[in-house]
Amino acid sequence: MTSPLWFICCMIPFAASLDGEQSKVSSHFVLAGEPAFISCPVDKYPDDNVTWYRNDTPVTMDISKRIHQQDNLLWFIPATLKDSGFYECNTSSSDKEYIQLKVFKNDDGLCFNRETMYNQKVFTSIGGKITCPNLDYFNSENNTAPEIHWYKECKPGLLEDHRFHSSKGGIYLTINNVNMSDQGNYTCQTTYTYMGEQYNVSRNIYVDIEEGPKKTPPEFIYPRNHSIEVELGSHVIMDCNISTSISTLTPYWQVNGKDVDRFDDTFKEKYYEHPSLGGGFIIGATFNISEVKNKDYSLKFCCHVLHPYGEAVAFIVLKRPARDIQGHLIGGLVSLIFVIVVAVFVYKLFKIDIVLWYRRSCHPFLHKQDGKIYDAYVLYPKNRVSCLYSPDIFALKILPEVLEKQCGYNLFIFGRDDLPGQAAVSVTDEKISQSRRVIILLVPESSCYSVLEDTSEQQLAVYNALIRDGIKIILIELDKIKDYTGMPESIKYIKQKHGAIRWKGDFTERSYSASTKFWKHVRYQMPPRQTISPTERQLLPPVFNSPEIVLER
Repeated sequence: MTSPLWFICCMIPFAASLDGEQSKVSSHFVLAGEPAFISCPVDKYPDDNVTWYRNDTPVTMDISKRIHQQDNLLWFIPATLKDSGFYECNTSSSDKEYIQLKVFKNDDGLCFNRETMYNQKVFTSIGGKITCPNLDYFNSENNTAPEIHWYKECKPGLLEDHRFHSSKGGIYLTINNVNMSDQGNYTCQTTYTYMGEQYNVSRNIYVDIEEGPKKTPPEFIYPRNHSIEVELGSHVIMDCNISTSISTLTPYWQVNGKDVDRFDDTFKEKYYEHPSLGGGFIIGATFNISEVKNKDYSLKFCCHVLHPYGEAVAFIVLKRPARDIQGHLIGGLVSLIFVIVVAVFVYKLFKIDIVLWYRRSCHPFLHKQDGKIYDAYVLYPKNRVSCLYSPDIFALKILPEVLEKQCGYNLFIFGRDDLPGQAAVSVTDEKISQSRRVIILLVPESSCYSVLEDTSEQQLAVYNALIRDGIKIILIELDKIKDYTGMPESIKYIKQKHGAIRWKGDFTERSYSASTKFWKHVRYQMPPRQTISPTERQLLPPVFNSPEIVLER
């Protein structure tokens, strides 16, 4: 049993020799006419069955008898002077314990006997507690704790002094602002009803007053004025854990200003104390809530401890668990990842269509004045001899028909837009600097005797596009080119860096539609450009009005 607050309770054991055996004998004192019980040391024999003897005769189990055994306890209801003597308890493991019962009478004219007092200690100038001891089994017939009354020097009215306050049904008597006049004899008294008869049960305590120790105040390890999440209907154990250098402190729990077992009879409190590793003591009080109820969520559970500097309090609050959103988070994350993956897949699959749609829809926000005149400068091999893939036809007929008429782009095509007599190099240099893109048409080497040679025009175009102006170059293969070995180094570099768009048209009417896959790729590589008129935005099919040009494949 843990020492109560500010007192040391001693029951003095002594050794005696009985029947030639040296055994440990405990003395138990009881006032004549009051009920009493004796127990075997439960810490030694917690699971053994006990049999009680007096003078080698077993004590009866008949609970209607004045002296009887009930469970492992030996009861005297009430005790008389002739009951004094030695009692033996035997366990099922054949161990023996001897207990001496001393039945006494109070001193003449007093409510106590000076030789049978419990000694407890309280310190001055601070609050303290004394305890009415050994009332564990004196519950009423309805199993409720007894009501306890306190007296000093056998006089009633002790609690009329505001410095005195009883708690936990009167088991504790708290004294605030202790002074030397509080030293003396205290009596706690209650009643016990057994088989319809009511008996008085009293305990006499001598309270010694001493100067308070000069030590550091205790520190709460737990609780720390916080809240914990508990499920409705769950079983909860709360622990008040305190580090202190004073071993006589006793923490206690209260709810709404009431001791926990008075607030709710399902709350059970227990005390403990043990040395700490760094010196001093760890003291505590635990209580358990057998089943959390709705009302418990609105309460503040406070742990109190009185110490030489006053009173310390820490609390804990129960709250309902937060909704488990982990599943929702995982589901949302998986859904988000799925949406992102699908979006990336759709974008990869329809990237060109999406970009083209975006350009048409958001053209007013995309259009920027950059000082350029042409959207693209077109560079193609000149036909000096027969060429299977007709770069002239593609450059002079098909490109303008689609990019200019249907899509609204402005192209500069050398051989069509330059003036006679102009120097090719100067024209190329000027027009490329005024263009946003450079389109270079490529044909297979085996299909045309006059391929795109590394001419000054081509060199200047590539230099201006790649180095000076940073213009993007669009390569268009008029048929699949398997080998770029014969191509200029600059073309090889562009092909390796940016790739090429291969023409798969057949020079039929369908090949003139800007909505085909090939022309979508070309338009994607071209800069954003709004069509000239709403009619042209419908991507109308072209009108063939150049009979002098023969379309060849």
